This record gives sequence, C-alpha cells and structure tokens, in this order.
Amino acid sequence: MSPSSFCSSRFSVALFVVISAVPIAYLVSLERAVPSTHVFSYHSSGFFRECAKWDDVGRRFLVSFMDGGGIGEVVPSDNGDSEEVTLVKDIDLAGNASLGIVIDRDRNRLLVAVADLLGNRYSALAAYDMSTWRRLFLAELSGQSEEEKSFADDVAVDAHGNAYVTDAKGSKIWKVDVSGEFVSTIESPLFTPPGWYNNLVALNGILYHPHAFLIVIHTFSGFLYKIDLTAADGNNNNKVTVIQVAGGTLRFGDGLELLSPTKIVVAGSPSAKLVESSDGWRTATVTGWFNTGMVHRIVSSATVKEGSVYLNHILGFGSKKRHILVEAVF
Repeated sequence: MSPSSFCSSRFSVALFVVISAVPIAYLVSLERAVPSTHVFSYHSSGFFRECAKWDDVGRRFLVSFMDGGGIGEVVPSDNGDSEEVTLVKDIDLAGNASLGIVIDRDRNRLLVAVADLLGNRYSALAAYDMSTWRRLFLAELSGQSEEEKSFADDVAVDAHGNAYVTDAKGSKIWKVDVSGEFVSTIESPLFTPPGWYNNLVALNGILYHPHAFLIVIHTFSGFLYKIDLTAADGNNNNKVTVIQVAGGTLRFGDGLELLSPTKIVVAGSPSAKLVESSDGWRTATVTGWFNTGMVHRIVSSATVKEGSVYLNHILGFGSKKRHILVEAVF
C-alpha cells in the first residue's frame, strides 16, 4: 500500500469515527437529561415496547412487546427500576408484533392488536383473560391473500364488548364482536388524504367515546376523525367526519387516551398534546403540549394512572433494556 493510500484510508476511518460520534454524543446527552416530571422506569427483556396501559385493579402497567410479540406487566417500585414480568408469549404468534392494547374492564379482558411488523402480511386481534392469561380468542383479520397488505395497529372496545382495530396500512377499521367473530369493515374516502406521503402511516390510535362514537388519528396527515356508531347510511357504513382541529397540528400523532368526555391526549413525537372539544367533537382545539425531552425514545401511547397521564416510549436503552413512562403535565 502506498503512503498516500494509507493516509487516505486513515482519513476515511477517522472521518467515519467523527461522524459516528456526533449522533452518539447527542444520544448520550439526551439519555443523561432528566425529565422534569415523575418517571416510572423498568428493565425489560426487549428493546421495543409499543403500548402501555395502567391496570388499576391489578395495580400494574401492562405493556406490549413490539419485538416478537407478547404482553408483560410492570409493578411500580418506589426503590428504583422495576422489573418486567412476561405474562403472555404465544408460540403460534411468534415473529409478529403485539401493538396497541386496551383493557376491557367489564369483561376482565385485554385486547391486543397483532401484526406482521416488517412484511405487513398478517393482522389479528387477540383477547386474554386478565386473571389467568388464557387466550380467549384469536380473530384473524388478514393474511389469507399474498397480495393483501395490512397492519393492525391499535384497538378500542365499546360498551357491548365489540372491538375496533385500525389498519395503519390499508386505511380501514375492522369490527370484531364480543365473541371474536369478524363483523364488518369501516371504510371511507376520508381515510385517504391527498398525497402519497400523507398515507405512509394511516389510521393509528383509536378510542371509544361513551357517547357511542369512535375518535381515530391518521398519523402522517394529522387528521382526527369522528365515527358515529349509531348513524348508518344506505351502504350500512358508519358515519365518518373529520374533526376540525385548531390551535396546532396533530401530525405524527400515535396513541389516543380519553381523559374525559371533552378531553383527549394524543401521544406522539416530538410532543404529546392535550385536545379539547366543547361541541361533541365536531371541532376541537389543541390546548396543551408536553415534551418529555426523550425524543430519541419515541412516544407511542398514553395512559392514565390515578388522574395523571403517563407517556410510553417505544425504545429501551442500555444492557438491561431500560424503559421509561414519563408523566405528562399540560
């Protein structure tokens, strides 16, 4: 090797090290930052936890395993980090991701959206008894056709036990009854905003409002939808309207959480938002923002514990895969 080639190689290596050190240093500085609000932290068996919900009866957080599928519990500790305990790990669903979850308190069930994370070839809804963690049903929503692409992302449950699962790839909502039988699909042209870039991640977070309608977020466009479950048109489809939101954009919104009939939290990065409505969710206004400072960990869902909102972050860090739930104060 000539001296000039050797020097060139050394320069390339040095340049790579310098360039690599910049984002690494930035991540280290972010990790060392301390959120200004209360934090629950726990050690996990995986780096990716998509959703966390507070189980008030069980006094624990339930978390979904994005990497490989499954459900874990985290019992808060007053003495440092808690330890995640695996509750569910279905062999027949191995390789799929467990994503959005919702507690069906009236029936003591946990409903879990399941999807093929990388290939988008399979979507399902699983239900588990929260006392025994026996699987009650597995409703397969897609996967029969090689051409079909889908991604079951989040789930809500109504007063009758019907589940509604968003398809972030196909811009639709599956309805599954209390027994796990597929009922119908909710579709609308409004679910596909103009511009291909607005539909890279489509329908995502979903919640059931006690006045018998759904609220759904479209992630890349930031559109918020109201779906009236009591009103049907001639095609037996549900009435879909776009909620007119003022005060800020909801673009990149992810999970939704109902605080009251007039308030919801939209989890997302770089900040979570408080959204309020005074007219039955015909219109709404962004009234609060909260940034955890952990933007590199990616906020994905929100939950309420004893009146306080906590934000789940997808990414865990460190050799013990440390995850955090940060209190949001708006």
